[in-house]
Amino acid sequence: MNHTLLLPLSDNALLAADRLDAEARAAAAAFVAAGSAANTLRSYRSALAYWAAWLQLRYGRGLDAGALPEAVAVQFIVDHLARPQDGDWVQLLPPTLDAALVGAGVKAKPGALSYNTVRHRLAVLAKWHGLKKWPSPTDSAAVKTLLREARKAQARQGVSVRQKTALVREPLEALLATCSDGVRGLRDRALLLLAWSGGGRRRSEVVGLQVSDVRQLDAATWLYALGATKTETDGVRREKPLRGPAAQALTAWLTAAPATTGPLFRRVYKGGRVGTVGLSSDQVARIVQRRAQLAGLDGDWAAHSLRSGFVSEAGRQGVPLGEVMAMTEHRSIPTVMGYFQAGSLLNSRAADLLPPITARDNSAEVNTDYPIDLHATEVLASTTS
Repeated sequence: MNHTLLLPLSDNALLAADRLDAEARAAAAAFVAAGSAANTLRSYRSALAYWAAWLQLRYGRGLDAGALPEAVAVQFIVDHLARPQDGDWVQLLPPTLDAALVGAGVKAKPGALSYNTVRHRLAVLAKWHGLKKWPSPTDSAAVKTLLREARKAQARQGVSVRQKTALVREPLEALLATCSDGVRGLRDRALLLLAWSGGGRRRSEVVGLQVSDVRQLDAATWLYALGATKTETDGVRREKPLRGPAAQALTAWLTAAPATTGPLFRRVYKGGRVGTVGLSSDQVARIVQRRAQLAGLDGDWAAHSLRSGFVSEAGRQGVPLGEVMAMTEHRSIPTVMGYFQAGSLLNSRAADLLPPITARDNSAEVNTDYPIDLHATEVLASTTS
């Protein structure tokens, strides 16, 4: 049987098998954009804008001019990561270029970038090269070694990767205690408890929830459904439980601000009027920070504090790691283990080996079995001073 169909085609309908035409490239780019979270796309655009400006100022070339060599990636690292020198921190980026980057609006302020920012910029550069089918300079052993050793050097000088303060149970309860300001307080209480008790949800997941994503099983239990998230990109809906205080808070919020469609968490205006527009990701972070300030809590609070706090508290209470990851949907064990171990160690017997020491007056007690050698004591003191 002949499976070849002979159809009349015009010459201009034929495509080259070894490359995509402009329309296909645009369609592929649209799929990539639609499949990426909004926050991810913003971070990619910001990083690529920075690369374009830095390359133009440093080398007089554009980002589209071809694959970057290894030397450019190395230069980027030493230009932007501060290193100790003569009791100070220095970077190779000339001050005039630094000021120009700030003036171009691609950099917030002069000075070195954090290790995490440099690593993210390099990751975006690698993705850019991958999309262009170019070999990436970030795959170079020299670049990987430099980045690893730079982090070690900074760590030896006391520079650590900054993490947001974890919102474990006690500070969470302090935040909830401030949520007594009418309908705004009801919303914030429901949001904080859903994000925390519901598995340490990311802020993008919280603001993405719709009223149709939640359903009540009974007076003490709600279910909420997640679709596509940062780690689960296939869009399959997964339901997570809300019980106890979280379920009660959600009931109170939806009773005070009933809705059948639209965003689950909506803006509240002056006078307690609830709007129809949903919260933004930045507003979730500001809610956490505002409530922490009202509670008088010190710390570097952010939306991520809810996620790290949930994992830390679960470790503290001895919840199995598998159950924690089923709620958080972490896919990387090393990522979640840092928070989990920090929480579990708080109740570790290994951290409490020494029993309480009772204060006692030893001024009159002298151990005559081992007389003190005053000369030896003076020699020891002189060698250690």
